[in-house]
Amino acid sequence: MTTSVVITGLGVASPNGLGKEDFWAATRAGRGGIGPVTRFDASQYPARLAGEVPGFEAEDHLPSRLLPQTDRMTRLALVATDWALADAGIKPAEGEGFDMGVVTASSSGGFEFGQNELQKLWSKGSQHVSAYQSFAWFYAVNSGQISIRNGMKGPSGVLVGDQAGGLDAVAHARRQIRKGTGMIVSGSIDASVCPWGWVAQLASGRLSTVDDPDRAYLPFDARATGHVAGEGGAMLILEQAENARRRGARVYGEVAGYGSTFDPRPGSGGEPGLRKAIELALAEAGTAPGDVDVVFADAAAVPELDRAEAEAVNAVFGPRAVPVTAPKTMTGRLYSGAAPLDLATALLAMESGLIPPSTNIDPDPAFGLDLVTGDARPGPVRTALVLARGHGGFNSAVLLRSLDRG
Repeated sequence: MTTSVVITGLGVASPNGLGKEDFWAATRAGRGGIGPVTRFDASQYPARLAGEVPGFEAEDHLPSRLLPQTDRMTRLALVATDWALADAGIKPAEGEGFDMGVVTASSSGGFEFGQNELQKLWSKGSQHVSAYQSFAWFYAVNSGQISIRNGMKGPSGVLVGDQAGGLDAVAHARRQIRKGTGMIVSGSIDASVCPWGWVAQLASGRLSTVDDPDRAYLPFDARATGHVAGEGGAMLILEQAENARRRGARVYGEVAGYGSTFDPRPGSGGEPGLRKAIELALAEAGTAPGDVDVVFADAAAVPELDRAEAEAVNAVFGPRAVPVTAPKTMTGRLYSGAAPLDLATALLAMESGLIPPSTNIDPDPAFGLDLVTGDARPGPVRTALVLARGHGGFNSAVLLRSLDRG
């Protein structure tokens, strides 16, 4: 019998809310967190908007000894992990270290750390590692800092697949739990609102250069010109359903299905892989398309990518047959942190019986989607599908299911 894996804790750091409660209050009300970049002077760059996590002071949450060793991404991840563990009612010091692990994702994060290392290199010479070495090390240290801080000695890893990596990490965490690990911290926080990170993101050609926060990020809208970058994400606590029941834990939902594919070579004429990823996730969960209550879209806001996503959703569910939402219009695209935040949002939607809206969008009828816009849409949410695509051809889908489906 396949082990059921559930999510029992959420730790959220988002541009429209720091902490689960503030984030959900803003999201269900349609309040966004996109605005002019404040973490550096972006006035000379073509893109000048970002979703920045407000009100976060690492000194208020972490011991001072950790601050020189970390950048904003890791600090946010450490604090969000603390919140997720507390939400799950887990005190790592009371557990068996080898029965707890950490599997996260990374994408554009680490740029600030690398930039700091470059500055040290310029000022102090060869005693510091190169920027390229620092990136290779950083991907491991983010997960490692969480493990060390919490005494977790079980399986550990970092997956890199742009936005899709956030779902892949959760799926790998589930895999490790099914192999016998009792609890895994998973998800991702990404943060690259710094000059070097900004230049790298601009190189993709997908950043919106619109200066109006209400018009800059408009997926599935005829006015779409690209996405707004953001920072943040969510850390999640995954554990065996039986263990969660035994200790009386609050269960947000089950990670019921997962699918992952890769797009064919550009110019080959092959079909994009997102449809197949959706079908794999539904098949693994034993769920029919008609039983899905909402789809959380990847929402690239690039016309050809939006078209490909709409075609995949319509091919599986039928035109306008399932509500679709993209709450990331309130936060910006958070790279590897985006999909874990969508998972957290979907779980909160299940709990509240509300589908949060996509904001500012005037849906293009040509896409054939039932987009939730304006106000949150009330109604039972027992099954939610979260989609994510990564630059270069990654596609992932995770199906979440409420254990209370009565």
